[in-house]
Amino acid sequence: MSLIGPGIIGVFGLAFLAAWSYDRRRPYLALLAATCALFALGASSQILYWPRDTGLNAMVSGALYTCAVIAAVEGVLIRSSRAFGLWIDVAIFAAFSLALYYFFYVDRSLLARIYVQNFGYGLLLCVAALRLAQLRHGRVVDRILFWTLLLFGLHFFPRTVFTVGASPPSGGPLAVADSVFWQTLQLSLAVLGAALAMAILAAAVSDLIDDLRRERDLDHLTGLLNRRGFEAEIAAPMRRAPEGAALILCDVDHFKSINDTFGHDVGDAVLQEIGAILRRTARKGDLVGRWGGEEFAVFLPDASRSDAAECAERLRQTIANSRIPGLDDRSVTASFGVATIREAGDWAALYKLADSRLYVAKASGRDRTVDRGMSADRSPREPVA
Repeated sequence: MSLIGPGIIGVFGLAFLAAWSYDRRRPYLALLAATCALFALGASSQILYWPRDTGLNAMVSGALYTCAVIAAVEGVLIRSSRAFGLWIDVAIFAAFSLALYYFFYVDRSLLARIYVQNFGYGLLLCVAALRLAQLRHGRVVDRILFWTLLLFGLHFFPRTVFTVGASPPSGGPLAVADSVFWQTLQLSLAVLGAALAMAILAAAVSDLIDDLRRERDLDHLTGLLNRRGFEAEIAAPMRRAPEGAALILCDVDHFKSINDTFGHDVGDAVLQEIGAILRRTARKGDLVGRWGGEEFAVFLPDASRSDAAECAERLRQTIANSRIPGLDDRSVTASFGVATIREAGDWAALYKLADSRLYVAKASGRDRTVDRGMSADRSPREPVA
């Protein structure tokens, strides 16, 4: 029965290992698999009383438990890029090992070893939770992870006080295994440890889903939102406050000529640079995407027509004044069409109007911005008399 707890944690270790095998870009999953293995080994060492020497058993099981807690803490922190680092981990391990050695071989005290380990591990887990305090304001899965980690760390303190107090379990290893302290320890670690493992697995799955969604919604050449991602991102601001929205469509002038003259590699470099310029020059809070081919879009969630036209003109001038490697002395220009939701009424009409004005900009000489002169009911790409 005593092996049930380590067995449960071992199963979670296999789950973490399988998850890491599937996505090796997440090293924290391998670290968490090691956490489960180290904890299971530490518990088994105590339960099976191996090594048989009491002092050696205390040192070995203590080292395994300490490594398990450090690996768990670093695994959770690495996920959020808040890890302590190798040297701090080594220092923590050395401090626990020296304390356990001292209270067995120098000033022998089982009570002191119990408090050192339980209070020390609880403190380490609480510090890790506090380093992840920003998760309280994140996704639901991140909030669950934060509170589960904090609760797991905090439980070490009252559990130890209430089950041990000032008197350690008496008798040999078998008597300790039958004590209230040991049974409560195994139960709490199995339940709360499993809860923490579930929370971390849920967070890892959520991370994977978010990555897949980003890969689906991002243009791999420019790093901007693709059309699907762009339309998905603007859905929320269009629902909240659609009356102030504006759309800018941008089309790189004579792009086919660039590809034919300099090759597709240079053409890709041009698109990457245009995307970088749009992202860098657009206002904070604006959404930038690659609509397809040489066409880009900028969504302004709160802008008047004059604001949007000014933004488009700034973008146009920045592109015209830029020099892109590989084009020799040739400059790149772009044409812009601008429309606001006040003129159009809804997203479909907004895009239709901006597209019509972009066509006018290209048909009337390119390298210009058009923000008026078309009605919202004119078809896109419709020639103007």
